[in-house]
Amino acid sequence: MVNENVGFLKPDQLIEIILRRRWFLIIPFCISMLIGIYLALFLPKSYEASTLILIEVQRVSTDYVRSIVSSDIDARINTISQQILSRTNLEKVIKQYNLFSEEKNGKMLLIDKVEMMRKKIIIDVTRGGRSSSGGADSFSITYSGKSPEDVMNVVNTLASHFIDENLKVREEQASGTSDFLEGELFSMRKKLEEVEETMKDYRRKYMGELPEQLDSNLRILDRLQEQMLDRQTRLRDAQTRFSLLTNTINVSQKSVVSSEGTSDIHQLNEQLNALTAKYTDRHPDVIRLKKTIASLKAQGVKSEKSTEIDSARGTFADNQSLVEIKQEVNMINKETAELQSQIDLYKSRVENTPKHEQELMSLRRDYTNIQESYSSLLRRKLEAEIAVNMEKKQQGERFRVIDYARLPEKTTSPDMTKLFFIIMVFGLGLGCGIVYLLEYMDTSFRRSADIESYLGISVIAEVPSIKFPNDLKRDRVHLSATIAFLFISCALFVSFFVVTIIGVEKLKQIINL
Repeated sequence: MVNENVGFLKPDQLIEIILRRRWFLIIPFCISMLIGIYLALFLPKSYEASTLILIEVQRVSTDYVRSIVSSDIDARINTISQQILSRTNLEKVIKQYNLFSEEKNGKMLLIDKVEMMRKKIIIDVTRGGRSSSGGADSFSITYSGKSPEDVMNVVNTLASHFIDENLKVREEQASGTSDFLEGELFSMRKKLEEVEETMKDYRRKYMGELPEQLDSNLRILDRLQEQMLDRQTRLRDAQTRFSLLTNTINVSQKSVVSSEGTSDIHQLNEQLNALTAKYTDRHPDVIRLKKTIASLKAQGVKSEKSTEIDSARGTFADNQSLVEIKQEVNMINKETAELQSQIDLYKSRVENTPKHEQELMSLRRDYTNIQESYSSLLRRKLEAEIAVNMEKKQQGERFRVIDYARLPEKTTSPDMTKLFFIIMVFGLGLGCGIVYLLEYMDTSFRRSADIESYLGISVIAEVPSIKFPNDLKRDRVHLSATIAFLFISCALFVSFFVVTIIGVEKLKQIINL
């Protein structure tokens, strides 16, 4: 009886139990190997292939050519991924390699196949340290499927699409930037020409009142004022000479008139004196002569005035000096009026200059800003054209495949290594468990020590087992069967090891070699 000492077996006892219970170890092990081989061969398998794509920086130094394409690698990879994983692109790949053509997928819609394929594609971006921005250095494309050839072809096709699409996106982005700058440059050129024309019109409209003409206007104004002073001085001189000449003529005319009137009155007075010596004041002749003298005196005053005027008029008209002076005065007055008009004009120009200066400063400021913007756009346009040429020659940042996808040699699902160890543990554990259970339930005594420990008495002698010819024959059959099953177990183990650890595809390659 061993159930009490089953946990304290000696090596010889353990070997004896293994030999005695060998079939409970071999058969479960063989069965587990068969189950493992069946699972390894007939379980739905999934193969996985991947490729690594390196993001290379532009070959031309950025000190000479600066790329105009967005430097956000992560965003560009995400954009290209959306394009690569689009329904249209995946449909082409599915039709190209006849994916999901198994019988069970016969009724599956194309859009469902696309969605299933999209879920099996993994794009993993590796953040790198070669750039200060911490952007992506590389990324991998992984695809899983049931056919090793298909997954390899799909991954390489997607990698090729990634490279081509990146070149296309970069060239389109560079060309788009160049076209945009061309449009902005054209618009800015029109604005610049409009401002230039506005400044020309403004200068033409306010010619003479411009800030740069202020000094000239001030000098002209000073000269005009000096000329005005000179004309005023000449006018005063002419007027003075005219007055003096007029007064001289008046004095001479008055002296002539007064001398003639005085002579007549003097004669009448002498006659009156002679009459008064003879007659009284009441004498008619004396009265008449007094009246005549009085009348003559009165007429003398009037005729003196009229004669003075007529004489002056005639004299003025006939005097050449007065005519010349009058002409000179008129000419000076005309020149003075013209000078005053010019002075008013230049005063107006000088007074308007500050206002026009402010307006011109505003126009110049606008012109300068637009000109700077135009120059900046022109410089960027030239840089964009160089960048476009760089992208067309594939000298800019690009994707390069480092490791192309290879034919998968092992499955990713199920995990054959795990399956191998699980089946091994299951087969051996099942056999050992059965043996342990049988030994635990076995109440027979197979060794003298069992009897002594159980009954507490000593065994005097042991009778060995007596083998008859039939027993020996049966033992040989059992031995042969055991050896045969051991070989079968080894063959099953090797087969299971090959299909799980080495892999069927690798085995095919070895056989083909």
